[in-house]
Amino acid sequence: MKIDIIKEVSTIIPFKNTRFTSILIILFIIALIAPYVAPPFLTYILLTFFCYVPIVIGFNLLLGYTGLLSFGHGLFVAIGMYTSVYLMRNYGVTSIEIMLILAATLSALAGFGVGLLCIRYVRIFFAMLTLAFSMVFYSFLLKFYWLTGGDEGLGIYTRPALLGMKFDTLYIMDFLTKVYYYYVLAIMVILLIFMYRITTSHFGICLRAVKENPRKADESGLNVKKYRLYAFVISAIYTGIGGALLVQVTRHVVPAITYWTYSGEIVFMTLLGGFNYFTGPIIGAFVYIVLRDLIMSLTIYWRVILGVALLLIVIFVPGGLMGGAKSLSKLIIKKRESYEFS
Repeated sequence: MKIDIIKEVSTIIPFKNTRFTSILIILFIIALIAPYVAPPFLTYILLTFFCYVPIVIGFNLLLGYTGLLSFGHGLFVAIGMYTSVYLMRNYGVTSIEIMLILAATLSALAGFGVGLLCIRYVRIFFAMLTLAFSMVFYSFLLKFYWLTGGDEGLGIYTRPALLGMKFDTLYIMDFLTKVYYYYVLAIMVILLIFMYRITTSHFGICLRAVKENPRKADESGLNVKKYRLYAFVISAIYTGIGGALLVQVTRHVVPAITYWTYSGEIVFMTLLGGFNYFTGPIIGAFVYIVLRDLIMSLTIYWRVILGVALLLIVIFVPGGLMGGAKSLSKLIIKKRESYEFS
């Protein structure tokens, strides 16, 4: 029975290795030459996008592959950011590798604890529980001013060491757009490959089985709660690593990262691109970050505009940008075939 349901679900999963590899190669080539042909501001935006990629693909492992909507993933972003800042400010740690490892470890522990309590529930109850944990941590960050800096947050003023190499003499913008940029790009590609392997593995197929029909999956021998917990922990690790990378770009962290609006932005990115596709959240994050910076430069009501955009996408393109592009391509092919036959 367990094998039967895995075979059944595997038939609806598109294993498009060639297409994914081509997209990855094109993205990688463009990213490699960007600092040399694009102005520093655009390179900075691209760097910010790279930091968000682990966050959104980690989040989508939970939403797109397991069927669990979290409104508290800002919690794990904050763990990654505060871990890095605290290590640099209080212990003089400059090695980015140590920060990433510790951020991933603490995020995994927090993800295990939160997930253990939340996976007992689904749908709105799961979403509200994750939101509650995030808001509890938000209150903690606000109240313990001596430890977290309160609502003013904490800033960092030194540059991290990358692979043991220090860059203290570099101007901060040169460091971010010429050195740190390529480091984050390499980490992003590695995490993308690992996540793709996870989602196309036996484990990923089991997650899709749990999402499509949890009752049938349980009756077939899959431990539904165990797989949900595993997915939650992996998602937390990816999100924490993304936060640790991102704080070196923002150079500052505030408690608002754990507020529900920030977690809503992660949900927005995922829905914008299409959570049913591996590359959907990545495209959604890129479009969201570019549009956000563009609209913010034009009006202070940028959240209203993005909110209306999300409403229109949910109503008219429920599959996100990827789903819309796929439907459009099918429509074009269908019209072309009908034209040829006529």
